Amino acid sequence: MLVTRRCWTAVASALVPVLLLTALPAAAANAEPAEAQAVCNKQCDARDPAAATSERVPVTGAVHGRVVGLHISDNDVMGWASIDNGDAGDEVWLDRSFDGGRTWASGSRLGATTTPSGSRGRRTLMYNVDDWNTAGVGALRACGKAGDRPEISCTGWARTDWNAWSRGTAAATSLMMSYDRGTGLFGGNGWWTGANALTAVLDNARLSGMGSYRYAIASTYDKNIDAQGGNFTNDYLDDTGWWGLAWIAAYDATGDERYLNTARADADHMNAYWTGTCGGGVLWNEAKTYKNAITNELFLQLNAALHNRIPGDSVYLERAKKEWAWFQRSGMINGDHMINDGLTDACANNGQTTWTYNQGVVLGGLSELYRATGDVGLLTAARQLADASTARLQSGGVLREPGESDDCTGDGPSFKGAYVRGLGTLDTHLPDHPYAATLDRWADAAYARNRNSLDQYGPHWNGGNGVSDYGCQQSVLDLLNAAGQ
Repeated sequence: MLVTRRCWTAVASALVPVLLLTALPAAAANAEPAEAQAVCNKQCDARDPAAATSERVPVTGAVHGRVVGLHISDNDVMGWASIDNGDAGDEVWLDRSFDGGRTWASGSRLGATTTPSGSRGRRTLMYNVDDWNTAGVGALRACGKAGDRPEISCTGWARTDWNAWSRGTAAATSLMMSYDRGTGLFGGNGWWTGANALTAVLDNARLSGMGSYRYAIASTYDKNIDAQGGNFTNDYLDDTGWWGLAWIAAYDATGDERYLNTARADADHMNAYWTGTCGGGVLWNEAKTYKNAITNELFLQLNAALHNRIPGDSVYLERAKKEWAWFQRSGMINGDHMINDGLTDACANNGQTTWTYNQGVVLGGLSELYRATGDVGLLTAARQLADASTARLQSGGVLREPGESDDCTGDGPSFKGAYVRGLGTLDTHLPDHPYAATLDRWADAAYARNRNSLDQYGPHWNGGNGVSDYGCQQSVLDLLNAAGQ
């Protein structure tokens, strides 16, 4: 038996699903699919499509002249599959996935049915897309085959517009498909990148008003508060800074003091690794002497943010002021007003890559410090940095990471998101909003050239080959948030 395997490729400069025929081992080919437990939301699984209150067909496929279609009823939050232009014996079914199309073992062959004698087409019953009883964020695809041929065709994955009524909410919902409900992290065990993904989701909730995924705040916190060093600390001080900012966002969303207290604990932990080497600054790693840009930019933003949320504070404000005073004379800002990765053992700029996130987090930090002090000189300094980075980090008019790969796993795919988050924050503080048009252009490009039918995005916002995973998805969500889309 042959089944389809999905990969990603560039077609007409867009990230689209391509179905490849792959032979299964004999045991798998003959195995029965795992039985899926019925899901009930507005209605329960296995409902007659004749009762659907709306209908659209977001994706189709073809196999041996047959047309396989996925039908969605947005009003009912359900979908069904059809096969047409065929013969008796043709098969059609749905697959349902709760992790963005990575697996669908317990949701395979839902409603499987066969075209009867005398007919040229058949449709399945309707099935729910999501399982809100278990916080399952789902997707459907339609699959079918000719009765006399082994090849199977499956459409791309798609879903209803529930929690996906705009570009940003659709991207947030697609990102939540990567949220591991067991670990409380994204992608199963993503640590600092998970902090960024949670922050992007919370920013979207604040901007869009969609609170459907607020459950992830307490879930992430409760499942990981005692992990690694406790209080979301570990050996790497930049990881601690990312989590501190995530808990600032959680506090803003909920008003729950435990999140603010954890952000304070993170800032205090980082402060313990401020040393006099190179005149000041926080270490990158507890056991190493390297001082780099991202750790100190995060320290700046976290401390300034804490001051802006703690009445009567002076401690965190003084730390933020001291950090910026040191950072701007540290040498990490080069003559082109770009920020290199860090300092050499001789306390000189090491000339390493000007990663996008090094150019962006500082903008968020200076914006928070401006809120704290009213010093317009901070905005002037931030604008000089932003002017340099927006000019130098574009390719074809769209932001591109230095050395950008086709992959969406690891650390790098999250960098651009942190950059546009900081750029967008700065733009809100400038009366002429000089970066709004740039953010809109980048967001429009990503939406048009880098998105599939499930609103999943790849690494290249201007289009190109690539896979999709939560790092790339988080970065695009940050972009859509910053652009107000």
